[in-house]
Amino acid sequence: MNTNKPLISVIVPVYNCENTISVAIDSILNQTYKNIEIIVVDDRSNDGTKEVVRKIASIHNNVKLVESEENDPNRFDAKLNRNINAGYSARNTGFKYVHGEYITFQDADDASLLNRIEIQYELLKKYNACHITTDWIQFNEKRAGKKFDIETFKYENTVEMLGPEEIFDLSQKTQGVGIKILGKYHSMVPFRIKRARVINKLFFGSVQPYPGITGIPLFKKIVIKKVRFRKLTQRIWPSFMGRGVDRDFNFQVAETFKNSYVFFIPLYLWRVKNENPRYEGKNIDEFII
Repeated sequence: MNTNKPLISVIVPVYNCENTISVAIDSILNQTYKNIEIIVVDDRSNDGTKEVVRKIASIHNNVKLVESEENDPNRFDAKLNRNINAGYSARNTGFKYVHGEYITFQDADDASLLNRIEIQYELLKKYNACHITTDWIQFNEKRAGKKFDIETFKYENTVEMLGPEEIFDLSQKTQGVGIKILGKYHSMVPFRIKRARVINKLFFGSVQPYPGITGIPLFKKIVIKKVRFRKLTQRIWPSFMGRGVDRDFNFQVAETFKNSYVFFIPLYLWRVKNENPRYEGKNIDEFII
């Protein structure tokens, strides 16, 4: 393993993803940035996920399988018909096993372009950032296993970005006034009450998402000394529909450290039905090599 650059820890939370987990892990094992450890945190899967990961870990000594410490009884909200806590405890469990100077994530049902981490690392170092996010495009088989031609992309496009002041201002704009008034006691208010028609404006400011793809930030390890993922009732920046675990984490980091950047460079392959609107009508595939 190349250790000329600092170790980066990649946490992969997983729940019942036996059909996609190998693609996700392979996209990290084959990164151009080589000094990586992969911590797969199983969130109590009941399919063949763990067997798939164990087989991979038996071949690659930088892959480790651990189990989430908390079996979250409130993972799924039947009335909302949503997985509302979205692996927050699995991500926090992963933090306990990291050895890297930097941390990122990989969702078990998506994939990364193969130079995603290298580009993120170079951007973080260039801007002396504490925490960055980048952007996404839709997953498809033709894009999987390829890299992003960042030099040609920069030559032909002006890379859009947001800096610490803009992101901090957004963190304040998106925070409900009721949460500011109640402080930590806001967690005593049930989420269904917070989103009720009459009073939801007290608990939700602008519902604008955190910019970029929130699930795969790259950040310094010092972040986890002050910031952790929170369960739904504790989130200051939840989504209105009841998730927002990544939205809450990233805004929390931005507000706490005031040194976050967003770069609109599509480095992540997200399994969704539609293409990222930012790249619709553009031949983004000319940069996938």
